[in-house]
Formats: sequence, C-alpha cells, structure tokens
Amino acid sequence: MMTMEHVRLGRTGLQVSRLCLGTMTFGLQCDEEQSRSILDRAAEGGITFLDTADVYPLGGTVETVGRTEEIIGRWLAGRRDEFVVATKCVGPMGPRPWNRGASRRHILDAVDASLRRLNTDFIDLYQLHLYDRDTPIDETLRALDDVVRSGKVRYVGVSNFLAYQLARALGRSEALNLVRFDSAQPRYSLLFREVERELFPLCLEEGVGVIPYNPLAGGLLSGRHDRTSPPAGGSRFALGTAASHYQRRYWQERMFDTVDELTAVAAALGVALPTLAVAWSLAQPAVTAPIIGASRPEQLKATLAAMDLHLDDELRSRLDELTVDYRRGDLGV
Repeated sequence: MMTMEHVRLGRTGLQVSRLCLGTMTFGLQCDEEQSRSILDRAAEGGITFLDTADVYPLGGTVETVGRTEEIIGRWLAGRRDEFVVATKCVGPMGPRPWNRGASRRHILDAVDASLRRLNTDFIDLYQLHLYDRDTPIDETLRALDDVVRSGKVRYVGVSNFLAYQLARALGRSEALNLVRFDSAQPRYSLLFREVERELFPLCLEEGVGVIPYNPLAGGLLSGRHDRTSPPAGGSRFALGTAASHYQRRYWQERMFDTVDELTAVAAALGVALPTLAVAWSLAQPAVTAPIIGASRPEQLKATLAAMDLHLDDELRSRLDELTVDYRRGDLGV
C-alpha cells in the first residue's frame, strides 16, 4: 500500500494526511470499542487527520451531544501530538438559545467544552459547522481571533458555507485584520458536485483548503443498498434523527441508476466502488483531504485503497459524463 501522503492545508504551513477520518458514527452507530477499532485501523493506514464536532454522534439528540469528542479524547490519551484534530461548533448543545450559533458567548463556551471532552490543551482546526444568519460575521471573527490568540485554537475553518458567505468572511477578516478561515468543508461526491461551480474556484484563488465530507454520499456509493428494500438498519438511511435527512439527499431513483453505472465502471477496473469514489475526490485540484468515515474498521480497506488508484484522463472523462447532472444542480438535490 502507498505511504500516506501529507499536504498543506490551504495556504497554511499545517501538514495534514491526504485522507481525513470522519467520526460522526462514534457513540451511536458505533459503540466505544468499535470506535476505537476504527481509529486504530485509520492510524495504521497512515491517517493523522481526525474530524469531529461537538454535536456528534450523527442521529443523536441533545442527550448524546459531545459523546463522540469524549470517545476521541480517551483514545488520544498519550498520543495527542501524533494527530491533527479538527472539531466544530454552532449546532445546539443545550436547551437555551445561547447554547448554539456563532455568537461570542457560544464560541467561547463551546471551545472550552470541546477542549475538556477531547482531553487536549488545543484544537488544531476549529470550524463553524453552519452559517449563522443571526450573528454578525464580525462578532464571530473577533471571537475566533481571540481563541486563536489565546492558543486554544491553531487554525479556523468553515463547514457548509456557500461561496458568497465564505468570500464575505474572508473580506471582513482582511478589512479588520482578524484571523481568516483557512479551510472549507462542503458536501461533495460523484452524486453532489454543485460546489465545483463557485466554492472550489474561490478556495483555489484564496488558498483555502477543502476537506469535503460525504465522498460516499452517505453510503449510497458503497454499492450495498437495494432500492427495492427499505434502508438497512444501522445505516445512515435508517439512523435516528438523521435517517430522513439522508434519505432526502440520496435515496432517489436517479441516484440509484447512477450508482449502477458507476458500479459497472469500478468492476471493469477491478476495484471496489468506494475506492473509485474516493479516488475521484482526491483527483480534484481543489480538494485537500476527503473525509472518510466508517461504522466498522474493515470498511476502511476500500477507502484507504483510493490512495493507490490513479485516474487517467479517459476514466475521469467517463466519470464526469456519468455525473455531470449533479454538477449543474438542476435535480433539486
């Protein structure tokens, strides 16, 4: 297997592994023992970049928030310096209206809470999970600037921002001489390519690293789902509060048709469909490190294998031809 490559995150000097491990399955889909096995397998494969969020696990409730960070914190004990750790805030962490969002109040509280759960003195990359329309971006940036200057956070980024929202934030950072966002975490896969149109060109021009999530479209690009049967128990399409969300995104006839076509391409190459899907993401010029997840450690075999798969021009053109509709954004997905 190819040695895991490390690359710069955007224009920063921070080096991250070319694949990032997503952890939102930890604490609900996966118990702690299983979660630790997944972390161990990722580390064996050379992954040193871990992504989480304070609201995880996926599909949980207010009662389960923070559980994923706690699991990671216990696993990191004694080896914190071997990993780059990214987490996020903005989602609801309690019943009060100030227990969420990107206000100064919530950011300062959320950073300290994540530090405790992760059992660490600092967070490498602290991200806004969502755009908060109720808080002025200047307030948010000043709070983030303070946590970076304090040493609690090293770099900051965003997740689920539209291109204009990120562009405006970068402009305000420059105008106010405040910390700027050095990464963006959009949803991106062969079945969702809209971000190629505006967000990716912006990130390339501004030197913002891209760490896309859902490269397997919530598991639909695993190729194991059957459109004629209900979603399998334990998958994201049947997981608690997340099930309806993922079904709306991906459980569509058109997408199943595309998966069938992509499965045939992968079979002709002699590789697993997840390997092909992640390799395609890695081949995009704007992408720094796709976020791969798992509910069992053995699932990482196929996604780690993407590091060894080279996509030639003919293959990339074929994949583009099969999925170009998902770039146009005219399917309502």
